[in-house]
Amino acid sequence: MSHSDIRIGTLAQAPSALTYLPQIIGHGFDSFSLTFWQHIPDGLDMKKHAAGVKRVLEETPAPKCTVGGKPVISSLGMFGNPLEDKKNAKDWARCIDAARDFGCDIVAGFAGCVSGKPINESYKVFKKVFTPLAKRAKDKGVRLAFENCDMGGWWHSASWNMAHAPTAWEAMFNEVPYDNIGLEWEPCHQMVSLIDPLPQLRQWAHKVIHVHGKDATVNWDVIRTKGIRGGVPYVHHRTPGFGDTNWTDVISILRMAGFKGAIDIEGWHDPIYRGEMEMTGQVHGMKYLKNCRGGEFVPNPK
Repeated sequence: MSHSDIRIGTLAQAPSALTYLPQIIGHGFDSFSLTFWQHIPDGLDMKKHAAGVKRVLEETPAPKCTVGGKPVISSLGMFGNPLEDKKNAKDWARCIDAARDFGCDIVAGFAGCVSGKPINESYKVFKKVFTPLAKRAKDKGVRLAFENCDMGGWWHSASWNMAHAPTAWEAMFNEVPYDNIGLEWEPCHQMVSLIDPLPQLRQWAHKVIHVHGKDATVNWDVIRTKGIRGGVPYVHHRTPGFGDTNWTDVISILRMAGFKGAIDIEGWHDPIYRGEMEMTGQVHGMKYLKNCRGGEFVPNPK
């Protein structure tokens, strides 16, 4: 027995997984979210790649893995603009078809948008693109999760991704009313918008399918003296354990809502633990999240 309801893992670039994963499995990650940026590389055979990844997970020693003795693939990520990039939309379909080969049932990424237009002008295009994708996924037992990153856009001028505000989430789920679509949530992107993530999570935990382990530090002194449009950074993306969020509360809220899945650390953003300190920060974040999950699993007496 172990903390099998919530795994603590990290993100990895899908195309380089065969060489990257063997180098980090030994650190103790329970899961890996394999991500593609915009497109699946030409010539990449997804079935062969999945078989290779599963072989790496099985054959690489993982003595510190705290769930099941071996890490798993939690999800596939496809990040681009599927509402404007037809190849990206096709690659969403390819990830849906391949998810089970990797041993997972989640495909996550940006919902896309009509660039430079108010978000409400993306709703009908979202319906056109994702209705068949949601049906395709449902037929294969796969869930779709939309990340809540604004990608530098805002309500009146979207950029890459419409799924960064609850008003848009409500519209998206009304336009494509399938029960196998939901959110890839993280507190960081909400804190950039000065949203308190915990009350929001309590409202939306029932729609959370996958969680990115990324936090933020809000510099309130900058906001109070220079505002958010004064050219001075007022928030920094952080690895969990270095930011403002109490992840014990995040995990408690998720568990109360019945969430079962993975929190996968999204690294390569922290302003301090980066470069040669990247994996130091990620491993610290993993240990921190495992502690927030309850520490070492202790079985009850019989």
